[in-house]
Amino acid sequence: MLKMKIPQLEKKPELKSCHNVTWEDNYSWIHQNNILEVLKDSSKLLPEVRKYLEDENNYTEENLKDTKEYQKKLFDEIKGRIKLDDESLPFKDKNYEYWTKTTTKGNYSIKLRKKIGSNNIEEIWNGDKEKEKLKTEYFGVGDLEVSYNDKYLAYSLDLKGSEYFTIHVRDIKTNEIITDKIENTSGSILFSLDDRFIFYSKLDENHRPKKIFRHEIGKSIKEDLLIFEERTPAFTVSIGISADEKYYFINSSDHNTSEKYYFKSNESLPKPKIVRKREKGIIYSVSSWGGYFYIHTNKGAEDFKIERSRDIEASKWEVFIPAKNETMIGGLTFLKNWIIRSELNNALDKIFVRDINSNKEEELIFTDEEVYDGSISHTQKDRNTDLIYISYSTPKTQARTYLYNLKTKEKKLVKEQVIPTGHDPKNYIVQRIECNSDDGRKVPLTITRHKDTPLDGSANLLLYGYGSYGASMSPSFSSTRLSLINRNIIWVTAHIRGGMERGMKWWKEGKLLNKKNTFNDYIAAAKFLIEKKYTSKGKIIGMGGSAGGLLMGAVVNKAPDLFLGMIMAVPFVDSLTTNLDHSLPLTIGEFDEFGNAKDNKDHFDYIYSYAPYNNIKKMDYPNILITTSLSDNRVLFDEPAKFTAKLRDYKTDNNLLLLKTEMNAGHGGKSGRDGAIEEIAFDYAFILKIAEKI
Repeated sequence: MLKMKIPQLEKKPELKSCHNVTWEDNYSWIHQNNILEVLKDSSKLLPEVRKYLEDENNYTEENLKDTKEYQKKLFDEIKGRIKLDDESLPFKDKNYEYWTKTTTKGNYSIKLRKKIGSNNIEEIWNGDKEKEKLKTEYFGVGDLEVSYNDKYLAYSLDLKGSEYFTIHVRDIKTNEIITDKIENTSGSILFSLDDRFIFYSKLDENHRPKKIFRHEIGKSIKEDLLIFEERTPAFTVSIGISADEKYYFINSSDHNTSEKYYFKSNESLPKPKIVRKREKGIIYSVSSWGGYFYIHTNKGAEDFKIERSRDIEASKWEVFIPAKNETMIGGLTFLKNWIIRSELNNALDKIFVRDINSNKEEELIFTDEEVYDGSISHTQKDRNTDLIYISYSTPKTQARTYLYNLKTKEKKLVKEQVIPTGHDPKNYIVQRIECNSDDGRKVPLTITRHKDTPLDGSANLLLYGYGSYGASMSPSFSSTRLSLINRNIIWVTAHIRGGMERGMKWWKEGKLLNKKNTFNDYIAAAKFLIEKKYTSKGKIIGMGGSAGGLLMGAVVNKAPDLFLGMIMAVPFVDSLTTNLDHSLPLTIGEFDEFGNAKDNKDHFDYIYSYAPYNNIKKMDYPNILITTSLSDNRVLFDEPAKFTAKLRDYKTDNNLLLLKTEMNAGHGGKSGRDGAIEEIAFDYAFILKIAEKI
């Protein structure tokens, strides 16, 4: 270990108490009461906190300086697998074809169009030029929308990483900004069908989108019309348009409950009406097509069903797609003669196509590979077509997209992900197996390895997990992972509870007072992989970000000896402190996910028993790399900073403990293609260093 001075964060002991429980927090002081202002303007950060973060960055750089050249090698290797000068497939509206492209030297996409029947290509957006014009280090694009009549381009920008988006509207032909910038929005933009207005959601003082406004293009924002406001603290709002473009639907929801409002797209003065009143635990969405309204809901159907009615205010709706046990019924995609839908079971997606005229339905087959990730998309705005794009990839096979004729069932390969340095799927083995958790529930694992990697316990293994918010981890292809897999590191994704890979029950069994199932599933997966000789004790690298960082923190406190190392990206590790602070952007909206510790003693006791920061012990820990961003509003930088400082006080080993803070980024890390690759190369260099493969 290098002899550089280990950074020290000043201790300012503070006693905290709740529900007659008292605990000491030596580092609570680094959380500033004006934290949302700091996210907007980093100059408001306390100087002593900034110095600590910079000291940690210097310490990390010093401890990984022997990997500097290897980071460059990994960067070139990962970038070398990307076709830099690439183009997307075209999408046709009434008058134009639209597509995007990337270039060899650029970091951001370019949006292009040409009139149908013409060869004259127009560049209507160039991310690199826009960034250069603004002279900003961070450049985040929230939304990029062309108006229905192809006249205007609206876009939203975040120049800090804090997800306060500013909306701009420009005339495509003149390139002139034609409306006042609209600040402090969620970033989403929706044009009206006549090109007169845009709809957007405004953030409140706690960074929560609570209001939907309509802005008339070219007019002062002072004249913007408030068309909807949500007053329940935990609920946030958004707006979209129906498939047939006859209705706008406003969504108001938290993670567990939703409520929808609608108004006709031709209403001159929108007056939203409610679809169905909110019921706790009931989630639903609505669309309209072909004279029917369709509701996708979990009412009376744990894993969802789809109902339809010709009258949106009808008391009874007919079942269109019934519920299935532990199979998630997905939403619908509409064409004139076809309805396409998805199902998710055992962490695998299936797509079904229904002929509206015959009412016959059949599964759309993507590949004969057992484990894959499939999707469909439109080829054009006009839905009077039998043509769609179908795409799939697998953990070992790069993405392939086909032009598919729903009527004739003919498919034509129109795009294949190019790996310039070469890639042969036959060199890799993918398995889907199950392991038993400590309560007997079977946890799916997706395993990807090089065919030459031995299965005698000698290999290192990266175990990736998330397990929150009902988010399912899809088994898609990632060219970046090959830099580890080709070095005989087995990549395993654990589809643990808290996700929705096995339906709503799988999610419910991994949240609130069942949250520890998420951690137990992950530990069970690690022990199983050791038992089956995929790896050995002390050879596993755990990896997770955000809520997956909570997973890493809880697991490393509970079973540190299983792991060689941990990568914790923007980790939610001071989860009790954050849960107790109802002023933070996400806290109130996540009561149904993690609980409400302030107002519920059972919730407090449970969170307190696993919160990573509160459960650090005097013991040996594995090598740990923690990454965060100064402008992250989802997981504030002070959580990983406090966790690192406290861990230094308690750990009894000489393993690496490194904290890296991006000083100009948000929850997603650096902006731009090169920025993203740099971060991956950095993480992988850390892994290869501790695995003694450098």
